[in-house]
Parts: sequence; C-alpha cells; structure tokens
Amino acid sequence: MSARVRIIGAGLAGSEAAWQCARRNVDVELFEMRPVRSTPAHQTADFAELVCSNSLKSDSENTAPWLLKEEMRRAGSLLLQIARECAVPAGHALAVDRVTFASKVTEAISRESRITVRREEVTSIEEASENCVTIVATGPLTSDALAAEIARLSAGTGESKPESTGPPLPRPSGSHLYFYDSISPIVEADSIDRSRVYMAARYDKGSADYINCPMTREDYDRFCDALLAAQSVEDRDWEKLNYFESCLPIEEIARRGRDTLRFGPMKPVGLKDPRTGRMPYAVVQLRQENLRADSYNLVGFQNHLKFAEQARVLRMIPGLENARFMRYGQIHRNTYINAPALLLETLQMKAHPSVLFAGQICGVEGYVESIATGLLAGMHAAALVRCDKPAPPPRASAFGSLTHYVTHADAKTFQPANITFDLLPALEKKIRDRKERHRVQCQLALKQFDEWLERAGTVLTADNAQIGETTSHAHFPATKRFPNT
Repeated sequence: MSARVRIIGAGLAGSEAAWQCARRNVDVELFEMRPVRSTPAHQTADFAELVCSNSLKSDSENTAPWLLKEEMRRAGSLLLQIARECAVPAGHALAVDRVTFASKVTEAISRESRITVRREEVTSIEEASENCVTIVATGPLTSDALAAEIARLSAGTGESKPESTGPPLPRPSGSHLYFYDSISPIVEADSIDRSRVYMAARYDKGSADYINCPMTREDYDRFCDALLAAQSVEDRDWEKLNYFESCLPIEEIARRGRDTLRFGPMKPVGLKDPRTGRMPYAVVQLRQENLRADSYNLVGFQNHLKFAEQARVLRMIPGLENARFMRYGQIHRNTYINAPALLLETLQMKAHPSVLFAGQICGVEGYVESIATGLLAGMHAAALVRCDKPAPPPRASAFGSLTHYVTHADAKTFQPANITFDLLPALEKKIRDRKERHRVQCQLALKQFDEWLERAGTVLTADNAQIGETTSHAHFPATKRFPNT
C-alpha cells in the first residue's frame, strides 16, 4: 500500500494542507463531513467557508498580518492567492467575497488529481500506521465523536487540567480547552439609509471603503441602554461562557463599562465625518461582504442576542432604521487542544508523531493563521511520507513565532493567539521607533524564512502557481525531493 496523507476537515487549514501535499506529489485523502453532517455555524458544503468575518486582516506593509501573508505567498499558499482574486474593497485590509472564495477553493481542490475527496464524518484516527500520516484540521466545530477520539489520543500525556469547566466533551486527561466565538450580522446594502452615513477608512488609510454610521452622545446612550436590556439567547445548563477576549459579543463589552464600546468596535478615532468636519461621539462601521456590494457586515458586532432583539436594537443605529438582515449574529462553540502539552514545533503530536494538527483546533486564532498552519502541516506531512525529517520554520519568522507560541506557551493558561509582533523575538539591537522596529523585524523574518525555504527545497511561490483552469499539479515545475534536515 502506497504512503498517503489523510486530512480530516476541508476548512481553511485542511484545504491548504491538501494542496501543499499534492504539489509535492503526495496522495491525499481529504475528509469533509458536510453536507452529510453540518455544524451550528456553517451554511454550505463548500470547502474553506468563512463563518465569521470576511476579513483576512491588514495588508499594510510591515504589519504582523502582512508579514504572515507575505511568508505564505513566498511559500506558495493556494488559499491566499484565491483570496486576492476574490478581494472586495476594504481599505487597507484584505477582505473577500466569502461565497466566491469558498467556491473557488472547492473547485481547485476537487480538480486536483492527487486529492481524493470523501464526504463523510471521521470518528477514528490512525495514530500508528506505517503508510498513513494524518492531519487533524477539523476546526473549532469538531464533532463530539472525533473530539472523543482526540481526547483518547491525548490521554496520559501529563498535561495540566484546565480550571474552567466546559461543554460535555470527553476529557479524560484535561486535554481539551474551549472558548466561545461569535458571528457578526449582515445587512442588505439597499436597506441602508445612505443619507445618514458616510464613506471613510480609519485615518484615511487606503480607500474610503467602509460605511460609517455616526452617533451623537444621545444616540450612543440610547443604544447602550437598549443593548444592555435586550434578551440574550438562553444558555444551556452546562454552558459556562468563556469568550475569546479578542472576539467578545457587543453586549459583553457593554457590561464592562459605559464607554467600552466607544473604545472598542464603535471607536470613532480617525473617522472624521466629511459633512461636519468633526469626529462623531461613536461610529458603527460596515464592511462590504461580497463582490456585488449588495450586502455589508457590521464590523465587530458579534452578539448573543435573540434574533428579534437584534433586529430591534441594531435598527437604532443611524442609517440602519430599516435594515434588512441577511444573517443575524450568533455564538458557537470553539474547541481547541492544549497544544503546548501535546504538540512539537512541527505540529506533530509528541506521543503520536504521525498525527499532526492544523488550524484553529491547534490553538491559533484567525483565518490567516489557520491557513498558515495548514500550509506548514502539509509541508511537514509530505516530508514524513517521504521518510524525511520535518524542519520547523525559523523562530524569527511569523510562521516560526506562531508555532513557537502554540507549542511553548504555558499549558495551564494557554489561549489561542493571532499573529502579533509580541510573538516575534526581540531584536538584539533596541530600536525605539515602533515603525522602524517593525520594518527591521519584517526584513529579518523574511530573510530567514527565505533561507529556510531554500534549505527545505520547497521554493515554489504563488507567482508561478496557476489556479482556476490550471489547478492540476501537472502544471507546476517538478518539486525537489525533501532533503534530510
């Protein structure tokens, strides 16, 4: 039986991992349980469906998200290339038409001859097969049955049990942590009262692609009062909501103080109203949702309110008095493993090296971070199939810093992380100016990342990867064999 890679989950990480394996001439079985079995958050059966925001973060040069995306581009990320093809106006950020994006990813992966797609739920993991390397990329909505299997593999690893109690997933050794994530509402574009809003990007960075709904102090106070009085979805008895701090529901933010929303998702700083020349007291921003520009999402307005309450409260926002909602905000469970206790820097399990984890389930937060770990897992899995030793990316790179955090954080207090400069190692020479410091960090990171790619023999960037009508691996230059590292 020929060696193969088995990938569980065709989300962002799993799709990218499958592509990276295929372009290295490795056969892949890609399992996706949708549409046989859906999740509380997904709406389609397409691969790489974006269920929360449609933004892949800042594209401004020398920012941390830009650095990670630039490393992904140099490493030949399929999903990043497709994202750029499906981009919608979003100022200095990279945002996509989520429907077109998922459709293009599904088409590209499905047409790749080395990838066999299986639409079925997986409930067991081959942890000791000589002919199979497994990548678990099931994301934050991993099914209960597979979660039990992951708990079985994690048993006896000696990790500390988290203090919080969570949903009724099997946790024989405390290997599962969890938090709750949220989805922002989407409104139909032609239901927005354009006479009450204005177009602008914060600090005029990029083009003026955001719709801004300005609020006076009186507007803001009325909105906060209604928000705090609104009825939330009833929690089940076993739920103890443990929100991810970077993605709090707006009502939870409002409970922390009268002005917390004004310093959070409703921050008016850098959004001067061109009609008055003044900065509003508070602002609600709407970002274009698709290429047709017929829908917009409320940026940072994820919530846990009943749908009728959402409609009532959100229509108090100036310009949204007659808003028609295509989707309401929701809360869904996010599951992730205690990666510092379980994983090596190559994303392999310490106890079961033929099993790798990628995406949000491995403890990263964010779309770009999920794709990046999928790319790495695909590279490492291909190396394992070829009986080579996977080499982690350099610590100074964004890839290396992200995986270093995931695998070296304190297991007792571990929480998922986005890519930030805080994760990168400090420079030997201190630079006081923040912009210059970040520029130097990016320069160093990219230099070391390029050297790592050369050593691994994997230099094949998105610049010479043709997708769309030419997605087959036959259209790529021959891939070098992985050297022992």
